[in-house]
Amino acid sequence: MAKRRLWISFDWALKRLLRSKANFDILEGFLSELLKEEIRIVELLESESNKESRHDKSNRVDLKVRNARDELILIEIQYEREQDYLQRLLYGASRAITEHLAESEPYSRVVKVISVSILYFDLGQGDDYLYRGTTTFRGMHINDELALTEGQKALFKRHSVPEIFLEYYLIKVNRFNDIARDTLDEWIFFLKNEEIRDEFTARGLARAKEQLTVLKLPDAERQAYESYKEDLHYQASMVESTYGMGKLEGRLEGRREGMAGTLLHLLQLRFGPVPEPIRARVTSAATEELFAWTGRLFQAGSLDDLFP
Repeated sequence: MAKRRLWISFDWALKRLLRSKANFDILEGFLSELLKEEIRIVELLESESNKESRHDKSNRVDLKVRNARDELILIEIQYEREQDYLQRLLYGASRAITEHLAESEPYSRVVKVISVSILYFDLGQGDDYLYRGTTTFRGMHINDELALTEGQKALFKRHSVPEIFLEYYLIKVNRFNDIARDTLDEWIFFLKNEEIRDEFTARGLARAKEQLTVLKLPDAERQAYESYKEDLHYQASMVESTYGMGKLEGRLEGRREGMAGTLLHLLQLRFGPVPEPIRARVTSAATEELFAWTGRLFQAGSLDDLFP
């Protein structure tokens, strides 16, 4: 018998509940445990890097926030294998930098970007479940590490060269062996198992246990959540069964039609009768569009908000 879900998965929470300032402390707890420093979120940012368009190459950032140190933190959850994932990380983080530097500003105002990827597939070769990537410069003859001058430290408000450049964290959730050795592992246990044990003490998890409960969701949203999770299980099964064997297009089309039917039902529950033009858009939409509309369903005030 499948274990009953008590807590909302982190990916769903990122798209819904953690966008509220009232729940920033949950996200601050996770980031503080990961980055090993006190993180305070100042604001949630919406921009080209996390817009909903499925046609844009940068459409993968689930959440972008600015912390009290004026740094940008990009958080992304990825379930499907991608051979060029590392290059896409570089593209997305680099684009975030250019978005936040005006033409008239000096390069000393380049924003620090921290990219956090929560991955449910095995990326590259490596047995660890947590990787950190930074940039350093070493002498090719005497192997010394390039450091900042005192003047540069004052100008950049940074103590070392790696603090200026992009910083990456890769959490390979499926590699985690479910043994929580420290408070960060407690968070990774939650990311993998959607379970928060009573003995866990990591910052933010107590609030997550209180706020991210499935039973607190309204009936219609709980139905959407369960449908979303079932579809993730289906996608995982499809990837496992078709990886290296081609695409099973007929089954995917059937699943897409099922998603469209579920969304139409939820639209009717929330807004009443669905006009024919919107019904036609939903029934002919691609899977990515159906996911995007479902994700925004309970934030929209009207059908016009959801289907501009």
